[in-house]
Amino acid sequence: MEEIKLTQYSHGAGCGCKISPKILDEILHSSFSMPDNDRLIVGNHSKDDAAVYDLQNGKGLISTTDFFMPIVDDPYNFGRIASANAISDVYAMGGDPIMAIAILGWPINLLSPLVARRVIEGSKSICLEAGIPLAGGHSIDSPEPIFGLAVNGLVEIKHLKQNNTAQKGDILFLTKKIGVGILTTAEKKNLLKKGDETLAAEQMMQLNKIGSNMGKIKGVHAMTDVTGFGLLGHLIEMAEGSGMSAKIHFEAVPLITDRLIEYVELGSVPGGTNRNWDSYGHKVHFHDQQNKVLQKNILADPQTSGGLLIAVDKASTQDVIELLKENGLADRTTPIGEITEAGDFAVMV
Repeated sequence: MEEIKLTQYSHGAGCGCKISPKILDEILHSSFSMPDNDRLIVGNHSKDDAAVYDLQNGKGLISTTDFFMPIVDDPYNFGRIASANAISDVYAMGGDPIMAIAILGWPINLLSPLVARRVIEGSKSICLEAGIPLAGGHSIDSPEPIFGLAVNGLVEIKHLKQNNTAQKGDILFLTKKIGVGILTTAEKKNLLKKGDETLAAEQMMQLNKIGSNMGKIKGVHAMTDVTGFGLLGHLIEMAEGSGMSAKIHFEAVPLITDRLIEYVELGSVPGGTNRNWDSYGHKVHFHDQQNKVLQKNILADPQTSGGLLIAVDKASTQDVIELLKENGLADRTTPIGEITEAGDFAVMV
């Protein structure tokens, strides 16, 4: 099979092609309301990662879906990244995935079915790592390649985590580094330096399995995964949903490469960053005004298959740190900020 560069067939890339928070609010705002369902624990009333349905046996059924256009050229890796990203929503709720269904859109007049097969094979490999079957799916002929999953999971309701339940004084941890959108944009512009070529793909293919065990820590009050709205966007959802504000220590935010600032200064800023900023920039205040633009371009950078953002009670921070170490994330044990009482801004940097 000849070498295929999938990204040339799509106008967007990964979670960077998500509709902006501002426009999404317009789409979802409606006078048409569904009747309340007492067994729907998490649904449209919050901006959470997945829906949760009470099975009335102490467990909840988690249901989610996520799909996007290629963020890498390699079909196999595209399937792996899209699948890890979709499954992450279950882990972000503190649950365990049990089954996945594939969602495939393919330009059959442009790309060989053999290329699509490689995407599916990549997906199967991630599902195997997650311990779940890829049990079926649906496909259409589409102008651009699209792939993702619909995923079901289970969670003990007492261990369920949401993104709108943070409390004042909670400490914030982040399990993956920031800068995926910047690196993939630098790659498109042929600016990537030697040693940085595989960093983004390798991180995006990492499962957020640790979320299942994070859910079992009582002091973990809230959790979400960081994707297309960037670290700032998802932290704003957490803070505002909880009736709080948040503070980020920029120097503590882990960057995917030491050269990330250099790439930003060279203009490697994805379009999704500015769409994000246009949606929520007025809710953020920067202490360092001189470096505001630089910090904005990093903190609003759209992440694909990003890490878990965790809000934990101070008394339980050591439990979180130990769990991070046990899962090979000893370099993620430095807090990046904290939840504060509601103020004039949703987030202070």
